[in-house]
Amino acid sequence: MEDFIRRLPKVELHLHIEGSMEPELMFELAQRNNVSLPYASVEEARNAYHFQDLQSFLDIYYQGADVLITERDFFDLTWAYLMRCKADNVIHTEIFFDPQTHTARGIAFDTVINGIYHALKQGEKELGITSQLIMCFLRHLSEEAAFETLEQAKPHLNRIVGVGLDSSELGNPPEKFARVFAEALSLGLKTVAHAGEEGPAQNIRDAISLLHVSRVDHGVQCVQDDELVSELALSRMPLTVCPLSNIKLRVFDSMTDHNIIRLLDRGLCVTINSDDPAFFGGYMTDNFLALYHAMAPTRSQFAQFTRNAIEAAFVSPEAKQAMMQKLDDFTVVNHLH
Repeated sequence: MEDFIRRLPKVELHLHIEGSMEPELMFELAQRNNVSLPYASVEEARNAYHFQDLQSFLDIYYQGADVLITERDFFDLTWAYLMRCKADNVIHTEIFFDPQTHTARGIAFDTVINGIYHALKQGEKELGITSQLIMCFLRHLSEEAAFETLEQAKPHLNRIVGVGLDSSELGNPPEKFARVFAEALSLGLKTVAHAGEEGPAQNIRDAISLLHVSRVDHGVQCVQDDELVSELALSRMPLTVCPLSNIKLRVFDSMTDHNIIRLLDRGLCVTINSDDPAFFGGYMTDNFLALYHAMAPTRSQFAQFTRNAIEAAFVSPEAKQAMMQKLDDFTVVNHLH
């Protein structure tokens, strides 16, 4: 089964590129850019990657981002992640980036997006991994700051498929960004939002009705509202669930408590993702394996996670068809019906 999981074609829809910063790369970039870190060694930094809750994680996350200064830094960060994708058999990825984390430090928007975008294009050419880029607004910042960021993105709309909403959910409900999302939609962008991770099920309803999202990021608190669960199953509204992240941030006490399999069995379009893999204990294969060891889902359930992710991906029907074909070829060879 572990071998099957490793070889299974995967599609990732919930990945913060800044959250894939491994301590080794952080030290390498710090040296390159003469940035001083509060850690004496890679090991000490790795130990600091243990935190209590979302806020203490975010503090470390923003500190790590300080070493990203040049286009080359953003390229190297993205390339390192793509190499992980290659190892994990991820055939398509849709990654989030947080421009405000960098523009607040005086890094130009263009520097950020150029580095990431060029790595993604090279990944497609050299590794055969297709990708899309989603720009997130930091929800703890103001609506005005989000509008400014959307303005900066306008010259790059051909490189961005959508906008998202991340950072601290509590105290920053979806309605705070309804007008920014309306403008993003008018520009032809897709919308997604983190909702129902540490916040209530109502945030999921509001993200759908006020932000008109095509996908809900996390969404595991939907179980607080049984009617909502039924609606999500009926509409096939995708939930980009992040199992290891949910355990690390205490959304669930242990993997055996996680509700992703129950949601899958109720017919929801749930998908498996790694969120901030450098901080949360693993990339895509690690998340699949963690679920396997805790709950022993079947091969067809694991394949369904990929099927759901392909269905939810922001790509053309032809591209979806090609990915489905890869998955079908794999399942036939592995006698899975």
